Amino acid sequence: MVEFYLIKSGFALLISFLVTFYLVPVCIKIAYRLQFVDEPDGKIKVHKQPTPYMGGVAVYIGFLTAFCITIPFESTMLLFFAGSTLLLFVGLIDDLVPLKAFQKFFGQLMATLCFLKAGFYLKAQFFTHIWSIPLSALWMLSIINAFNLVDVMDGLATLLAICATTSFLFVALYFNQPSVVILLSCFLGPLLAFFWYNRPTAQIYLGDAGSLFIGGLLATVPFLFNWGQYTINGYLTPIIFLAIPLLELLTLIIIRKYKGIPFYLGSPDHFSIYLQKNGWSKQCILVYVGLLSFTLFGVGFSYLINAITFTALCCIAALFLMVWVAVIFKKIGQ
Repeated sequence: MVEFYLIKSGFALLISFLVTFYLVPVCIKIAYRLQFVDEPDGKIKVHKQPTPYMGGVAVYIGFLTAFCITIPFESTMLLFFAGSTLLLFVGLIDDLVPLKAFQKFFGQLMATLCFLKAGFYLKAQFFTHIWSIPLSALWMLSIINAFNLVDVMDGLATLLAICATTSFLFVALYFNQPSVVILLSCFLGPLLAFFWYNRPTAQIYLGDAGSLFIGGLLATVPFLFNWGQYTINGYLTPIIFLAIPLLELLTLIIIRKYKGIPFYLGSPDHFSIYLQKNGWSKQCILVYVGLLSFTLFGVGFSYLINAITFTALCCIAALFLMVWVAVIFKKIGQ
């Protein structure tokens, strides 16, 4: 007999999918009417025609609808939604009137404090309490900004979010964590619905509102698991699942430092733009990223269930980084 929480999770996924799938065309019309569109600039924004924002609003509402129906509210959840909503509004403001870097960071920091107050921080014995809060804050700010930075190509940030959410969902199913399964189902539905409209050639973009909200939610999800219970270094698993956006963040900081550009200023040094300049189609990049994410899931999950050793994990990570650095080396040399 199928457990009740699985039925509830399927219902949450379906409801969130349908709400977002219905809302996206509405958001497209509203965005065009309000001229809330992303104008191409020929540098980072290389799309051919103005494309509406507001995709993040549709994803948020789809998630919120399913969540309110399927999961009871508690004080921690109110703080969680306060942080998520704050990220959404900071992104909306930045989409409308570009914020300065310190203003945007301040909004992200306030959202991070909400998440920390809700109890989303490292609790493994490996970390002392002195380090758990700052390390957790650093992780959240890194993932939030990583998804904001990787959102420079049709469907890319959405696909990475789908892959990461599916990876965490599989872990929650495997270790029988019903509440986490339901939460992730609420989030996966709107991502799948939005990807239909966001895939190349995109009809709508997430905007900063969507990328910050998605990054914030995926930054907090790992704190719902007790990784140390599964394997001694289990906390490495979320890093593996989210390796691509994290590497995008790290390499952009390095490249911009090399070029003498402040790390918080935009530049066309994103890996997706680089691949397009070298003849890759957007569809090929999405397939490549999808396969890479599936591989990372396999590696991370295998390590989590002790199917591979820490030594083997380090070897795989070194090989992965060698390939990534080789690509970046070419990019820097241009």
